[in-house]
Amino acid sequence: MEQFLRIGVITTSHGLKGEVKVYPTTDSPERFKEVRRVQIRTPKDTIETEITGVRFFKNLAIVKFEAFDTIEQVQNLHNAEVYIYREDGQKLEEGEYYIADLIGCRVVTEDGKYLGSVKDVLQTGANDVYVVDTEGCEEAEAAKNRELLLPVIPECIRNVDIENGEITVFLMPGLI
Repeated sequence: MEQFLRIGVITTSHGLKGEVKVYPTTDSPERFKEVRRVQIRTPKDTIETEITGVRFFKNLAIVKFEAFDTIEQVQNLHNAEVYIYREDGQKLEEGEYYIADLIGCRVVTEDGKYLGSVKDVLQTGANDVYVVDTEGCEEAEAAKNRELLLPVIPECIRNVDIENGEITVFLMPGLI
């Protein structure tokens, strides 16, 4: 399991005092008000810091981090990712999972046939959809399907075992 969970991506600086605009990648943007310690990851660096202030504007969070006090310090943070420690993440209900934990899970049918691995999760509003990379699945390759879209509904998803990295599914007719 991942030790860190991504909660946002920095889009640009805001003002002159080191604030940045962050696009939330969490389903609860209010999380920015609840957490303090974060990691900011750029291609060159990982910066440990704390959130000292948050306000919201449209679909963005305007965030002040303890480590930055000037516009010059934050100008190179465009596209940097903001992570929190797993233990600071939201408590999940039964049957809820962090997307980071689902990515890479093996997907198998109830009779043990390998279908592929989860490469993304689409959040459609009605229900999530697991995007499965079918490389190595003979049935999907024969049908020239590179991806399999599995609706996250009880009729299709039978068991999610994060500990062992495996999702068991019932392959409904027409999905491959």
